[in-house]
Amino acid sequence: MSSRFSIILATLVFSLLFSTSVPTARAQQKPLTAEQQEIVNTVSTIFTAARADDVAKFDSVVAPGFYMFDGGARFNGNSIMALIKAQHAAGKRYEWNVTEPDVHISGNTAWIAYINKGSITDASGAVNQQWLESAVVEKQKGLWKILFMHSTRVPMPPPENDRK
Repeated sequence: MSSRFSIILATLVFSLLFSTSVPTARAQQKPLTAEQQEIVNTVSTIFTAARADDVAKFDSVVAPGFYMFDGGARFNGNSIMALIKAQHAAGKRYEWNVTEPDVHISGNTAWIAYINKGSITDASGAVNQQWLESAVVEKQKGLWKILFMHSTRVPMPPPENDRK
């Protein structure tokens, strides 16, 4: 009887722990405020500009001195746009999307962490890809500007036949 009671108790404790984590996860997905949405839009604009090789649009949302870490290297605005333009010339296309944003604002400074869900397309086809990304932004003259970004590519799972 004692072991049966232990199993029931363990099951009950596990159920309570699991059920409390589900509402917590949902609570993190609360609607964004208008100010938080402006920050998401600012980050999205950098992706729109990069997809179109639009340096002026890119420059409109980054602060002087902007830089980023991506692929193990440091880039400023000019060098990342030059790299993207070279990738486009080589036939690569990128789709980037800010999803699951987590935005924190403190006065005129804020940070955002999000999952960038997109794809990389070349002559061999499209491959879905995700990146874990974050940015630091600052409100300058009433507009949010990106000071710093960081991107880490989520490794692709091994092919199905490699997992067996």
